[in-house]
Amino acid sequence: MPATHGADSEVGTLQTVMLHRPGPELKRLTPRNNDKLLFDGIPWVSRAQDEHDAFADTLRQRGVEVLYLTELLTETLASESARNHAITSALSGLHLGDTLRRYLASALRDSSPEELTAVLTAGIRNDEVRGGHGLVTSLLSPYDFLIDPLPNLLFTRDSSVWVRDRVAITSLAMPARKRETQLTELIYTEHPRFAGQTRKIHGWHNEHVEGGDVLLLAPGVIAVGVGERTTPAGVERLARQVFDADLAHTVLAVPIAQERATMHLDTVCTMVDVDKVVMYPNVADTLTAISVTVGDWGSADVDLVLEVAEPEPFLVAAAKAMQIDTLHQIDTGLDPVTAEREQWDDGNNTLALAPRVAVAYERNDETNDRLEQAGIEVVRIAGSELGSGRGGPRCMSCPIARDPLPSA
Repeated sequence: MPATHGADSEVGTLQTVMLHRPGPELKRLTPRNNDKLLFDGIPWVSRAQDEHDAFADTLRQRGVEVLYLTELLTETLASESARNHAITSALSGLHLGDTLRRYLASALRDSSPEELTAVLTAGIRNDEVRGGHGLVTSLLSPYDFLIDPLPNLLFTRDSSVWVRDRVAITSLAMPARKRETQLTELIYTEHPRFAGQTRKIHGWHNEHVEGGDVLLLAPGVIAVGVGERTTPAGVERLARQVFDADLAHTVLAVPIAQERATMHLDTVCTMVDVDKVVMYPNVADTLTAISVTVGDWGSADVDLVLEVAEPEPFLVAAAKAMQIDTLHQIDTGLDPVTAEREQWDDGNNTLALAPRVAVAYERNDETNDRLEQAGIEVVRIAGSELGSGRGGPRCMSCPIARDPLPSA
């Protein structure tokens, strides 16, 4: 087990990653609820599992330690305090009523850690509750969920982000995903691997920030997309926290369109080398960034003052903050139609295993060819079913440990 956890970049050699293997929660998706649960289709679950297993094996073959979220959660739930916390959080919804809530709390406390993990991730329907338990269960449809499933657990990048030696517990914007960060925070707080040695920032109760919007451009430089999922207040809160903890000297706030196709910054831009990004060309000319740094302190009794610069083209602002001449752009195809197709199919959403080595979906032929022409080794994986929730290799992985980049 690595002695330390953390990451100071997107491209340092990947040592440890947290994944979530698709499970029973995906079988809860139906044409009636898939929009609410943020999936664009109904995945073929066994094929998605095969694709994910191949992804995990690819990482292991490259020397990466793979941790699974549900295994960590089950080990965490061996603690009585963790169990009580998880049950209370899962049953906090106002739709249950006191009678049903008390019944479910009692039943879940009697379950094993494995059984509790299954309920917390796959949910429980009204028709799965045995016997009569009050007015609420009688009035709800048999197929209504008392505890909602979490099919988006697949995208472990969103619920936590390591920034140097601290983990940012994020705050997810969509109601269907709110509980994910509560479970992630529980793991980092109570699991023996992390308990007592993991310092946390942000938190699920704070303003919305999602991990897919956070790019560690270089040691000390963080870009944060602001759009459908991460709010302006969220990026300000995160900036204050990373500055206060001396984790970064510059935060770049990057406005992105509030659309499904560009829900996160990493749907249009990811890093594949210390000075190279793969980027959706249809937004490259319009993408801007607002540089945020620490200003002069007004007095000893006020919060730190943020210095907010005027907007600049993203690539220009990023290169300045990274103190390099140019942040090179690799396009997802030159033809606008092909670029749009491959962006929708997560062509930009690559996972760097090391400088100039990136995992990508095999179906994005033109993007992958252009990456290879730029000197990037492309590790291709299948993703026809995994991509039905709109996420690629980066979305599906939360780096727990990366080697630090060598000093310039």
